[in-house]
Amino acid sequence: MIGTENSDERVRGQADVEEFARRCFQGTPGDRIGIELEFLVFDRDEPARHVLVERVAEALPALPRGSAASFEPGGQLELSGPPGDLRGALSGLATDLATVRAALHDHGLALVGMGLDPLRPPLRQLRQPRYEAMAELLGVPYGPIMMCLTASIQVNVDFGTRPAARWERANRLGPVLSAAFANSAVLGSRPCGWMSGRQAVWLHLDPTRTRPVVADGDPAEAWARYLMDARLMLVPEKRPRRHTPPSRATFGGWLKAPGLGGHRPTAGDLAYHATTVFPPVRPRGWLEIRYLDALHPRWWPACAAVTSALLLDDRAADTALAWAEPFADRWWQAAHVGLGDPRLRLAAEGCFRAAIEALPRLGAGAGLVADVEAYTDRHVTPGRSPALDVLRAHDAGSEPSAWLGEEVAA
Repeated sequence: MIGTENSDERVRGQADVEEFARRCFQGTPGDRIGIELEFLVFDRDEPARHVLVERVAEALPALPRGSAASFEPGGQLELSGPPGDLRGALSGLATDLATVRAALHDHGLALVGMGLDPLRPPLRQLRQPRYEAMAELLGVPYGPIMMCLTASIQVNVDFGTRPAARWERANRLGPVLSAAFANSAVLGSRPCGWMSGRQAVWLHLDPTRTRPVVADGDPAEAWARYLMDARLMLVPEKRPRRHTPPSRATFGGWLKAPGLGGHRPTAGDLAYHATTVFPPVRPRGWLEIRYLDALHPRWWPACAAVTSALLLDDRAADTALAWAEPFADRWWQAAHVGLGDPRLRLAAEGCFRAAIEALPRLGAGAGLVADVEAYTDRHVTPGRSPALDVLRAHDAGSEPSAWLGEEVAA
C-alpha cells in the first residue's frame, strides 16, 4: 500500500499513526480509475445449490486484458481490472468479463450481479486466518451474511492534485449514489426490508470499523482517529508464531497496553490493521469507493462511469454536491428506501445529469453516455432502484430462479 506493510519499526504513539494516515492520501496524483466487480456464482440448473470455488476456478479462462480473478469467503468471484483512464479501464474489464461469462456458461455456471444472494444460506469456503478472525470478530447474523452473501462494485480513483476535495466528494455523495444503485432487497427468499440490504448489513456490523469516516476538517487526522478507535481484528504473535484471537481492544488501546500479542505494535501491524477496517470510503494511496451494490452486467459500466465522473470532474462534482448535500449523512435512509424517497430521487437525477454532461470531457464515447442515459431513464427518473426488479418478481410469485434474471434462466 504505502511501503510499511513489512516494517518492524515500532509505532510509538498517535503522531506515528497520523503520519501513516497522511501517507494514505498520497501516491496517486493522476486521474486514473480501477474497477473491481464482485459476482455471485450460480449453477444454472440448480440455482439453490452452492457452487464450490474449485469448480469455478477450473472453469476460469485466461483473461486477455490483464484483469485479476479472486474469490471472496463465500465463493463470490471478483474481477479486478488494471487502472487506466475511464475509457480504457471500462473497455478492458468489459472484455475480460465477457470472456469469463462465456467460459462459465459453457460449464453450466452463471455470474449474477446482485448485492445480496436472494436464495442460499451462508457457506464460508475460504479458511485463511484473516477470515477466521473476521468471522469471530463480527459474529452472527451479519458477519456470515457479509462474508458469504454480499457482492459489490468497487470503484478506485486517484487522488489527483486535491486529495481532500475528492475525499469529501466520495463521502458526501455516498448516500445518493448508494440509493441510485441499490440492488439487494431479498435475502433468504424473502424481502429483507431494505433496498440495499447489502449496505444495511455493513451498517449493522462493528461500527468501529464500518461506519463512515468523518469527512470534515483534515482527512488525514480523521483517518488517524478512525484507525486508533477501530477494534483489532487479528494481532500477529511474535513468539510463538500464532495469532491472538480478536478482542474488544482497539489499536489505540494496543499503544497504551503494548503487551498485547507479545510485542509493541509495528508499522507493519498498523498497515495490516488499516486493511481490516471497511468504511464506505477508504484511503489507501488512492480512494476506494465501497458503497455500491453489484449490478447486472448490463449496468455496471454506467455505475462506474457516473461515480468516476462525479469524483474526477470539478464542474460535475460542484453540481452534484449541491444536490446531494441534504443527504450527505443519510446512509441508513438511502439503504432503506433507495430512490423511493422523492427528494432522494430528485437529488440522484441532478447528480446523474451532471455526470452525463461531464462524461465527454473525460473521454467517454457515445455508447457509454447512452448507457448512463438509459440507466437514468429506467431507474433514476422514475425512482426505481434496481432492487425493485427482484422485489416485484418475488411479490408476483415467480419461481426463485427467475429472480436471478436471464443469466440463470437462459
